[in-house]
Amino acid sequence: MGSILLKDITIAGERKDMLIGGSRILRISPEGSSAGWDLAGDVEVMDCTGKVAIPGFVNMHTHAGMSLMRGIGEDMVFQDWITKIWKIEEGIDYDYVYWASKVACIEMIRTGTTTFNDQYWFFQACQKAAVEMGIRPAVGFDIIDHNKPEEAARQMDLCTRKYEEAQDRWKEDGSIYELAFHAIYSVSEPMMIWAADFARAHDLPLHIHLSETLREVEDCKAAHGGLTPVEYLDAIGVLGPNLLAAHCLWLSEHDIELLAKHGVNCIHNINSNTKLSSGYRFLYNELRDAGVNVCIGTDGCASSNNLDLLEAMKTSALFQKAWRNDPKALPLEELLDMATVNGARALRIDSGVLREGALADISIVETDSYAFLSPGPFLANLVYSAHSDCIDTVIAGGKVVMRNREIPGEKEIIHEARKALDKLK
Repeated sequence: MGSILLKDITIAGERKDMLIGGSRILRISPEGSSAGWDLAGDVEVMDCTGKVAIPGFVNMHTHAGMSLMRGIGEDMVFQDWITKIWKIEEGIDYDYVYWASKVACIEMIRTGTTTFNDQYWFFQACQKAAVEMGIRPAVGFDIIDHNKPEEAARQMDLCTRKYEEAQDRWKEDGSIYELAFHAIYSVSEPMMIWAADFARAHDLPLHIHLSETLREVEDCKAAHGGLTPVEYLDAIGVLGPNLLAAHCLWLSEHDIELLAKHGVNCIHNINSNTKLSSGYRFLYNELRDAGVNVCIGTDGCASSNNLDLLEAMKTSALFQKAWRNDPKALPLEELLDMATVNGARALRIDSGVLREGALADISIVETDSYAFLSPGPFLANLVYSAHSDCIDTVIAGGKVVMRNREIPGEKEIIHEARKALDKLK
């Protein structure tokens, strides 16, 4: 992999020259200083005059294999929706997930995502698709036993074998191996305990859905002596700093204390939550003030209909301001952190920031458009005025994966994905 020199790129309001070598940012200096650098070997020079660099987004909750399921469960409450989805998923296979994940990667690249945290079936297909597309997946075995002991035993064995097969190979291509279980209502208690122990023993992230709906909370209290889902997971030893908990929408004060105490990473998914009428009062300020690392995700296309993290950022901020009756809620800088460095911290990767030594995960924004004709701050124009089509070029791990809005092989992927639609019955 050769080096890349981004000449005259704006970073945080200052014009810079940035040198990328291998997978990392090697040097950032004032604009024009690169003329004196000793650049040996193959160096691609990109003139970025008028363009702005931002860290690549980290989409912390996706189901990439659902990218071909847009619009199939509209105007449905969560319980009816998930029942329909589970029925449809009975007919999918590795090939379907591979092509659906390729489509998901196209959309995420186009909208500035360079790392995504996934949870879905046939996880090897998603990993293969993402690596081929050039972006970084966090994905692994997804457990759901529907409280059947024989299925739990089968999945424990399968999970162990899949981890042993994948761990060394995945480290080589930059993928992040993790473990996942669906939720407290779809996974038996012994299985959840086993998964938490396995993840800790092998130093893996553990990706789950948590406190997504009011019904989940009420059912948990009825089944477990008044304990909320967070309290229940605390009681059985699942909470910990490796936990990546999606939704975390219906929380008590004690829940927040427990999440902070155990260093749990919480993931906000505003578009999915509101579209399925699961709720909208995400307690961002309370979680932040307690010291919880709060990230942001889109969820899957069967519920959020897209994987556009920039859109999710805007919607997240608007809802916080509205329900709190406070225009200062969720400032832009914190919103950007949720979409970048907070997710990178949760996945334990050196990304989400533009500094020397960090992974070269970068989106280059074209500002020569109506959305940026304003004296207002760049971040305000990016989040509230622009759309993700302002993202012109994306670099992931030092590799250009989109240049001038063009992604290699996109038409062929769309063609093959159409064939996979036949498997959705």
